[in-house]
Amino acid sequence: MTFIDPRDIAFWLYDWLGADALTGHPAYADHSRETFDAVLELADRFATHYKKSDRVEPTLENGAVHVIPEIKQALKDYAEAGLFAASFAPENGGLGLPHVVDAAVLAHFMAANIATAGFPMLTAANARVLVKFGTPAQIETFALPEIAGKTFGTMCLSEPQAGSSLADVMTRAVADGEDELGPRYRLTGNKMWISSGDHDITDNIIHLVLAKIPGEDGKLPPGTGGITLFIVPKVLPDGTRNDVRVAGLNHKMGYRGIPNCLLNFGEASGAVGWRLGAAGQGLAIMFHMMNEARIFVGLGAAALAARGYRQSLDYARERLQGRPASVKDPSQPQRPIIEHADVKRMLLAQKAFSEGALSLILYCAHLIDRERIAGDETERARLSALLGLLTPVAKSWPSEFGLAANDFAIQIHGGYGYTRDFDVEQVYRDNRLNPIHEGTHGIQAIDLLGRKIIRDKGIALAVLGAEIAQTVADASAIPAHAELAGELDHLWDRVDAVARRLMALGDPAGPLDNASAFLTAFGHLVVGWLWLDQATIIHGNLEIDRSFREGKLRACRYFIAVELPKAAALLEVVAGLNDVAATMPEDAF
Repeated sequence: MTFIDPRDIAFWLYDWLGADALTGHPAYADHSRETFDAVLELADRFATHYKKSDRVEPTLENGAVHVIPEIKQALKDYAEAGLFAASFAPENGGLGLPHVVDAAVLAHFMAANIATAGFPMLTAANARVLVKFGTPAQIETFALPEIAGKTFGTMCLSEPQAGSSLADVMTRAVADGEDELGPRYRLTGNKMWISSGDHDITDNIIHLVLAKIPGEDGKLPPGTGGITLFIVPKVLPDGTRNDVRVAGLNHKMGYRGIPNCLLNFGEASGAVGWRLGAAGQGLAIMFHMMNEARIFVGLGAAALAARGYRQSLDYARERLQGRPASVKDPSQPQRPIIEHADVKRMLLAQKAFSEGALSLILYCAHLIDRERIAGDETERARLSALLGLLTPVAKSWPSEFGLAANDFAIQIHGGYGYTRDFDVEQVYRDNRLNPIHEGTHGIQAIDLLGRKIIRDKGIALAVLGAEIAQTVADASAIPAHAELAGELDHLWDRVDAVARRLMALGDPAGPLDNASAFLTAFGHLVVGWLWLDQATIIHGNLEIDRSFREGKLRACRYFIAVELPKAAALLEVVAGLNDVAATMPEDAF
């Protein structure tokens, strides 16, 4: 079963975003719409073990982690199709696909099996950091095998005592000379929650590890300024095993197919690692991988929402239960539950959430492509600012409302949805991790409001405002959309006013007390804008199937009429500087 409608992908890529126009730029000149479509057709063929990978979790035996054979085969096929290399430049062994097409490819794979999709997602992000910041020798030794899918990669940030608080990491890196791969160090410490930290799919795994270099007094520097990034392979270039060991596996509620490890570095003589970039620049470099991972966590959440929607839609069309209120004769046969208004409400909410989330991620991926080919520095800076503003939204809004969509999917299945006989209970469990992955909703909210709006003094916010104003103008010219445009414009004015009020306070703490509410409201604004933008494109386009067009227009109307008012209510909490939670005495709990 295809869990993301190919018609949706085609509409988003070509009718809405115009991704085929990218081929007019030299960076993508080797491609065409035909090559895009060909790689998309491959995307959802490689993961058919969704239930088994949930039931048969990775095992740790004699210090080695093992996964089921089906995962190995799926990733072997994925690598042989060149999909690890999809968005990398040909000079690095890549296919040179636009990021927006790569995101659409990965969406199919994530919908088919989110845990298995985690391996290539992390590996590609790891390799991209190496290509950007590594030396030629580091790229050849570590990145190119990852791009070929022969070696996998991880990101090692958190520690048992320091999850999101990276200033408190205690992994130590002591200088150990220099060789052809650069300054070499010996690392000792522990890393927790490391997805794909060990497995038997590939012979080698490249860990990107955050650690601190001790000062002359032997003490680790405080704060984040002393954090440096190191390349620490499981197997060293000479073929010997590095001093990296699996101390245990974390048994998760979902995402069970990908091993999640506690890793010990330096149980013996110290794990050998090579510095990536300059000392003290580790967090700044790692943010390139973290930002990519944030967008792809949002993509995974959206893909799971799409899977749940398709499954509950099929179920609602087949499940016979009750009769419409208009049918008074109880001897009449039961009707499919999709005929009930409340079931339609839940299905429409799922459609609005899942397709809104997917369109948000694809829009962000397209911004990366547009920024890459922008010929004007001013335009490049504008696109970069917009992408930075939307990144915490792209991570958190799909994670929050993709999960809400999956909750509706279970509800539509009724009691069956709560059993392991149907996929939707696993889909919900898998998706529940995404509001935590790569920074919680609260952390993303502080990033959005504290850094991307208040500290930025509203510069990126103004870029978004100009984009929304253009969509409002285009939609207002269509009589059927004029009222929707007015609602969106009104919400934008309220968001802008609240943001400027918070900027004017000068208090760095108070405005952030309700940052999570602001992020949810802001995400609704952004998704409402993208829905209206798509509705403007699809309106009157008679070349698009009538039912498909009607579905998009209805989902847009639903989202703006039913969901946007919820955003307005949240903004009142933010604007009022509500402190009922922030000032709650601990002993009153």
